[in-house]
Amino acid sequence: MSDHPRNKVSWWQPVLFGAMAGGMGWGIRGQYGHESGAMIAGALVSLTLVYLLSDGKSSLQAVRAVALGTIAMGFGGTMTYGQTVGLTHDGALIGLWEALHWGMIGLAIKGGIWIGFAGFFLGLGLGGKRYRPLEILRLVLLMLFAVLVGWSILNRPHDPANMRLPFLYFSDHWYWEPELLENPDHVYRPEIWGGLLFALIAAVVYASRVKKDTLARNMAVWGILGGAIGFPLGQAIQATNQWNPDFFGKSFLAPFTNHFTWWNTMETTFGAIMGAVLGLGLWFNRARIDTTSDPDDKPIAYSVEGALLVVHLCLLSAVQFTERSWAEALYDFGIMMGLIPLVACIRGRFWPYLQILPITLLPIAGKTVQTLAYSGGNPIKLGLAWPLFFILPMGAATGLAVSGAWKARLGDAPSPFVRDALLLAIWTYFWLNHAFFGFPWPWLPWGGRTANDLIFTVCAIGLTLMVLINRARQQEERTVPA
Repeated sequence: MSDHPRNKVSWWQPVLFGAMAGGMGWGIRGQYGHESGAMIAGALVSLTLVYLLSDGKSSLQAVRAVALGTIAMGFGGTMTYGQTVGLTHDGALIGLWEALHWGMIGLAIKGGIWIGFAGFFLGLGLGGKRYRPLEILRLVLLMLFAVLVGWSILNRPHDPANMRLPFLYFSDHWYWEPELLENPDHVYRPEIWGGLLFALIAAVVYASRVKKDTLARNMAVWGILGGAIGFPLGQAIQATNQWNPDFFGKSFLAPFTNHFTWWNTMETTFGAIMGAVLGLGLWFNRARIDTTSDPDDKPIAYSVEGALLVVHLCLLSAVQFTERSWAEALYDFGIMMGLIPLVACIRGRFWPYLQILPITLLPIAGKTVQTLAYSGGNPIKLGLAWPLFFILPMGAATGLAVSGAWKARLGDAPSPFVRDALLLAIWTYFWLNHAFFGFPWPWLPWGGRTANDLIFTVCAIGLTLMVLINRARQQEERTVPA
């Protein structure tokens, strides 16, 4: 293993480029929100790290690992965290250090759980332990049961009308703002982080004890670390601005920072830190990576894979683009939304490719068109919005996914799918978000979105250069006589 190409990768590469992928992906996620938005970061970070540490070769197992990391990054989107952020910087709480500390603890817990799932499933896909569909189904059902247990223990009772809230409650509370008791319209957010914590623990115990899957366990720990550090540090920047407005607003940085959207800055920082920590963790565990094909791999039937795809897309579309209560009750929960994709990815031949590109892109492209063409005050006409922000991106993503899956089906040598998918994902999500921001070109008068858009531009260019330089190096190595 000492001469494997991944051992020639220096530690700073997955750290730096993981940070770029995570910062860009999580920063863009802020415009789209929830589970589907988080999958942008899941796809970009997983593609980047697998590309760097699997020699750019896209075996089916490597593609599956990327898909699993993409799906799992969405699980934490079920948690509420807006009021937790508010504890650290809301106007009424500025100067109250106890609320700041409590909010940061809550962000560390929620961030750790969120990224812990992504690390776990990325490691599960890369660790050489092969799971079968029924095994994954049992694992997800175990996680759902653990959610109920953890929720009942840590997130109950939730009865604000009778002044009964959980002991560990990280949203806005009358303890911090007694005047809330006189506001009957205030919403006390029901929290579910305890349920997800139990689900993550159950998954790690199952993988490490039953499957002896060391990489899945280790990457869960690195994911927890990345989220627990990244979320509070990202919010520390936003809270510093809120607590000390002159620090950025009137210093030598003011010409630049006065144009920041601080919430998006917090998200971008969080994403960069978690991407860097995941990259460092996978680099330390690179000797455990095994993306070789399984000789006993018996794929699910194409008819079954197709049927599952139809069901998932119908439910996903109902949740994302309608207000049907039955769809939200059934499918608007991260782990439940991931059940069909996880089972299908683990033995599907087409699903992993589709998951990374068009399935993850569908709600993002759809929300972009909704915002640009159907929301008031937006200048993009329907005749332009649909082809530019939905049809062309979805067509390119679907074409590359189907092509990659077809080549793998024919038994071709590992293709450059991960590389090509990374490049397509980088620029597709950048383009959609750039439009969502209202095309804040840096040579135009700067607005609140310009700075973040410029950061995403640097990340996109940096990741693209990484791919192009690695590609040139690999081609050069292949031409050098042995």
